[in-house]
Amino acid sequence: MHRESIMVRKFYMRNLILTVCFVLIVAVATASSDGDVPKLTLQESIDIALERSVIIDSAREDIKASELGEKGAKTSFYPKLSTSYNYTKLNGPPTSKTLGTQIGTRDNYTWEMEVAQPVYTGGKISGNYRMSKLGVEISRMGESRAKQDVVLEVKEAYFGILKAERILTVARQAVEQLKAHRDIAQNFFDVGIIPKNDLLYAEVELANGRQDLVRAENAVALAKAKFNTVLRRNIDDPVDVEDILTYTFFQKDIGECLAVALKKRSIIKEYNLRVRSSQEAITVARSDLYPSVSVVGNYSKYGDDPDLAGSKYKNQEEWYLMAVANWDIWEWGKTRYNVGVHVSREKQARNTLENIKDQIALEVKNSFLLLKEAEKHIMVAQVAIEQAEENFRINEERFREQVATSTDVIDAQTLLTKTKSDYYNALSEYNIAMGRLEWAMGVIYSEVTKE
Repeated sequence: MHRESIMVRKFYMRNLILTVCFVLIVAVATASSDGDVPKLTLQESIDIALERSVIIDSAREDIKASELGEKGAKTSFYPKLSTSYNYTKLNGPPTSKTLGTQIGTRDNYTWEMEVAQPVYTGGKISGNYRMSKLGVEISRMGESRAKQDVVLEVKEAYFGILKAERILTVARQAVEQLKAHRDIAQNFFDVGIIPKNDLLYAEVELANGRQDLVRAENAVALAKAKFNTVLRRNIDDPVDVEDILTYTFFQKDIGECLAVALKKRSIIKEYNLRVRSSQEAITVARSDLYPSVSVVGNYSKYGDDPDLAGSKYKNQEEWYLMAVANWDIWEWGKTRYNVGVHVSREKQARNTLENIKDQIALEVKNSFLLLKEAEKHIMVAQVAIEQAEENFRINEERFREQVATSTDVIDAQTLLTKTKSDYYNALSEYNIAMGRLEWAMGVIYSEVTKE
C-alpha cells in the first residue's frame, strides 16, 4: 500500500507539471496573438463610438435643420422685396365711350418692384422666432441624450467583453483541473485502486467541461462582435480592451443621485423647453385676434413696347407709399378654437414633464438598488471563492489518499467553477449597473473621471 501511494504521488506530480506547462504555453500563445492588437481603454472606446455613431450624426443634422429654421424665422422681421414683369395684349386699343377717342395702347408692358415691411403683427413674428430658437435648444438636448445612450451602450459592451473573458479563464481552469483529475483517476484505475465507474464519471465531467469551454469561447466572440457593432467597426475586427473589471465603492446616496439626475438629465431640460415652446405657440395663436400693420412701397415702369419707354397715353414711371392694416374681425370662433388647442398642448407638455421626472426617479432608484445588489453579491462571492478553493484542495488531497471519491472531487471543482463565475458575473454587473446609474443621472463618463 505504501508503494502504491508513492506511485500515485509520482503520477500526480507528473500530471501537475504537464498541466502547468500547458497553461504557460497557452498563456504565451495568447499574449503573442493579442500583442499586435492595440489595447483600447474605455474612454478611447467611448470616443470612437461618439465619433462614428450615425444616431449622433442624425441628431446633429436635426440641430442644423433647427438652426436653419431659426434663421428663416428671423427673416420675417425684415422687409420683403418682390418684383414682376408682365405683358398684356388687348383685343383692341381702349377708347373713351364718351369722347370716342383712343385712351390707351393695345400692347402693354409693365415692370414693378414692391417693398413690404411688417410693423405690427400682434406678436406672431416674434413668437415664431422665439419658438424656432427654443427648437434649436431642444435639438441640442436631443444630441446630448443620444450621446448618453451611446456611452451606456459602449460601457455595456466593454464590460460584457471583460465578463466573457473572465468566464472563459474560469472555464479553461476548470478543464485543466478536470483533465488533471481524469489523469489521476486513469492512473488509479490502471493500478486497480478505483473502479471503472469512477473513471467514467471523470471522463464525462471532462467532456462537459470542454463543452462549457466552447460556450465560453463563443460568448467572448459574441461580446467582441457586439462591441465592434457599437463602435461601428468591422464585426470581425480583433478586439483587446484594458482590463478594468474591478470594484470601486460608489459614495453617493440615493438622494444625491436623484438631485444630480433632476439637474443634469437632458430629457428634463428638453421638456422644459417644450413647455416654453407651447407657451409661445399660444402667443402666436392669439396674434390673430389683433390687426396686422405693414408699410408698402411700390415702383413701376410702363410702356407699349418691351423696353418700357412709356407711351403717349401713360407715364413711363410711377411710385406710391402706403400703410396697410389687415384685421380679420369675424371667423366664426376659429382663432379662439386655435388658442384653445395650444393651451391644451401646453398643459399636455407640462404633464409629460412631470411624468418624465417620475420615470427618472424610478430609473435612478432601480439602478441604485441593482448597484447595491451587485455590490453585496461581490462581497458574498469573494468569501465563497476562498471557501470553495479550500474545499477543492481538501477533496483533492482526500482523493489522492483514497478517503474521498471521484464524485467528491468533481463536485468540489464544479462548486469552485460556479463560485468564480458568480463572482465575475457580480463584478461585471456592478460595473454595468454603475454605467446605468450614471446614465440615469445624466452624467457623461468624462465628467465622472474628473470628479
